Amino acid sequence: MPEAVIVSTARTPIGRAFRGAFNNTHGADLGGHVIAAALQRAGLAPDEVEDVILGCATPEGATGNNLARQSAIRAGCPATVPGFTLDRKCSSGLQAIVLAAQRVRSGEGGLFVAGGAESISLTHHNINRTHNRNAWIEQNKPELYWSMIATADNVARRYGISREAQDLYSLESQQRTAAAQAAGRFDSEIVPLKSIKTLTDKAGQVIGEEEVLLTRDEGNRPETNLEGLARLPPVSGPDGFVTAGNAAQLSDGASVCVVMDADEANRRGL
Repeated sequence: MPEAVIVSTARTPIGRAFRGAFNNTHGADLGGHVIAAALQRAGLAPDEVEDVILGCATPEGATGNNLARQSAIRAGCPATVPGFTLDRKCSSGLQAIVLAAQRVRSGEGGLFVAGGAESISLTHHNINRTHNRNAWIEQNKPELYWSMIATADNVARRYGISREAQDLYSLESQQRTAAAQAAGRFDSEIVPLKSIKTLTDKAGQVIGEEEVLLTRDEGNRPETNLEGLARLPPVSGPDGFVTAGNAAQLSDGASVCVVMDADEANRRGL
């Protein structure tokens, strides 16, 4: 059975949704940017790619219409390179990489690009929610439609994960991220991306545009302390656990890797 290996990776910096650098950047621009970079890093030609697989949790609007196919074209791949987009929510990008590896191991192909892309800024407030719930499921299994916040609160109650433990873990994560950034540990992963950022006032009204070059992840706040985190109210009410301080931020960005047959990668010296 063939073995699958990852020969290169590339990702945009993480852009903070709504007010971040990528708040007006189309999903195909995000995906195309990292696909082109990953191929260049591996020394591979765009026409060698056998398929592009991208995961996306909101595959509509700016990340709809088969984002993987759009991103392949945007990256400079010829029209002969296909692509497909899959939705497995938070694990969509990882599932895309798993599928690429499985296809290599099954002998279906020898060179795939796989990863994920998301533009929360351009989709979150514009999602089509018409008929998005099934009446039988709402009656018999309503948890299927819970938000991630409701799910996280339920997990905390079920497994006895205290608010204090979540705040402490969040603070540690912020501090580790800051230390890694200062040490340059993310630099080799990131491909900086120039974009036109939409500027808004506190009421959310557009007041202008700004050209920016994002070179590092946005959003982490290492100056946060436990006292400040403890003062934040839970999003779902006084009995909840999730706050703006201990939850993951909403973000925009893309990341891919090149998955190849191990023998072919060795033959090329990758």
